[in-house]
Amino acid sequence: MNLRDKFLSSKIYNFEESKISWHGNSVFKLMNFPPDTDELNKFSKLEIFLGLTKEPLIFLNDLKLNETNLNPDFLIFASRHTSKTARPAFLVHTTGNWSKTADFGGVPQDLSLTSALLHKAGFISLVEKEFSLNLSDFSVDIEVTHHGPTKLKIPLIFMELGSSKTEWSIIDAGELVAKIVIITIHNYLKLKKKGDQEICIGFGGTHYAPNFRRLIENSNLAISFICPKYYIQELNGEMIAEMIRNTAEEVDYFLIDWKGTNSADKKHLIPLLEEFDIPIKKTKDF
Repeated sequence: MNLRDKFLSSKIYNFEESKISWHGNSVFKLMNFPPDTDELNKFSKLEIFLGLTKEPLIFLNDLKLNETNLNPDFLIFASRHTSKTARPAFLVHTTGNWSKTADFGGVPQDLSLTSALLHKAGFISLVEKEFSLNLSDFSVDIEVTHHGPTKLKIPLIFMELGSSKTEWSIIDAGELVAKIVIITIHNYLKLKKKGDQEICIGFGGTHYAPNFRRLIENSNLAISFICPKYYIQELNGEMIAEMIRNTAEEVDYFLIDWKGTNSADKKHLIPLLEEFDIPIKKTKDF
């Protein structure tokens, strides 16, 4: 709600209430783009809408778009983030469940649709943004793929403000993430137009994916789904196929965090990957 308030109160964005209702709430339309997002202004037919649902986002299994005239190309979930450490953070990730349980939304062993370019755009938009002094203790993180929703038929990412009630209500933090969501769309269009990104699916490592984070930030790699090391034994051929199908872009190769994957997991994973006509590379090669 902090982020939503910053969208609607900003003089830069000018969201206006439309006649469209979604989940029982008015939908707002962005009427002008900020001056530092030239790429957006080149797309005269580009439309950005802001919706609200009282349903927890991780359990949002029905978009109910039949109630509207909307047919979005992709979704950005502006969300709060919770962690046990409660460290201040801005985060980006894709969604899905690797295990046979789905305690946090979606369906067991099921993935959402996503875009590697949108995922990267969200992260680099945060990395490139200058933080004000009172936000200097916030980290910028990529998380591995986790939690729901999974059944929505539109590519999506989560962009989050974390990680406790203290941070959720910080006005400057809410304003920054609101700006970043719009800049993410700008950077996505730039990446798509440039066409120089290699699209990967990631395997291994820990929850905050430091090796994948490094490559996304410092190379021309864009990664859609990341399966951490502690779920590799649960992977099967169908899940690998779903990772490929549910990535909006054509996958160039599989990328393994070699040091972040033990020998038993490699023994399980590599034969699965070799069933597909996609090259396998290691993060340590970059």
